[in-house]
Amino acid sequence: MDIWTYQSVEYVTVAGEAWLASASEYPRSMRALWQSRPWAPSVLPCGRVFDVISMPSLFGRRVLDELWASGPGCGPVALFRGRTLLFVQPGAAPRLRTLLAWEEWAREVPPLLCHGAGDAVTVPPVQRMVDAPDSPGQGAGRWIVAPDTREPWLPGAATVLWACVRASRGQAACDGPLPAPADLDGEPDPLPSA
Repeated sequence: MDIWTYQSVEYVTVAGEAWLASASEYPRSMRALWQSRPWAPSVLPCGRVFDVISMPSLFGRRVLDELWASGPGCGPVALFRGRTLLFVQPGAAPRLRTLLAWEEWAREVPPLLCHGAGDAVTVPPVQRMVDAPDSPGQGAGRWIVAPDTREPWLPGAATVLWACVRASRGQAACDGPLPAPADLDGEPDPLPSA
């Protein structure tokens, strides 16, 4: 499956809007803002309802393809200023950051921005103004998979790590063989015999 061609839900539903607003300390004010300016991007805090993993868009596409093709799928996903924003379980961002630093193949994964508690992210508008191309915020990003329920399924750190490694190895297979993982002493481990 290719999420970029057909698993796309680009418009935030009323239930999805309620879920997004619940991340704010003042959900009713957030919904009122969206009602008056549905075309404007918004800043929402991470850590309460979701964390966000921000990755380069091309790598993000490969990660999402992995999640859909051979994994469980994903929850909300947005594109914003050349980055893919993957919404994940609260607490997944610091855990993923730790796992990436610990694992021997982390050097194969491009740098990810892991936004968790204490961070905030800019999310695309809740509505796309198709009939008004000159409206403010039109270039502010878009939803690839928009929130559509009050409780969307969000991947955890292990699922995202798995998809990142698979996406990295898939790219590395195109670029050549992966280097042998380094042992604790910094020397490459011998490759296993076939």
